[in-house]
Amino acid sequence: MSKILLVEDNEMNRDMLSRRLERKGFEVAIAVDGQAGVDMASSANPDIILMDLSLPVIDGWEATRRIKADPATQDIPVIALTAHAMKEDEQKAFDAGCDDYDTKPVNLNRLLDKIGNLLGSGAA
Repeated sequence: MSKILLVEDNEMNRDMLSRRLERKGFEVAIAVDGQAGVDMASSANPDIILMDLSLPVIDGWEATRRIKADPATQDIPVIALTAHAMKEDEQKAFDAGCDDYDTKPVNLNRLLDKIGNLLGSGAA
């Protein structure tokens, strides 16, 4: 079973997405701000991280930069999740080190495809 770290400050988004992912067979750990996401990237040992970009404490771009700068966590794939659907936001996410990018509201099938591509076909 693959473990996903979901870094999301919006309770409704967090609850809905975590339940849907758990139903698909993933184990889901949750962080509610960017700093908690950085901390949990090393302590929770996730296979992949879903990173909201608009977060309190430190934003998702900075959290991703810190995760990718740490040799212990740099190889964990990060998918940016954001309501900011502008092309420059996507580029900013990739520049911060995100491995993929998806927009909110989340299309679960599209997100699962992206997770599968990053983890390999036996993801869940």
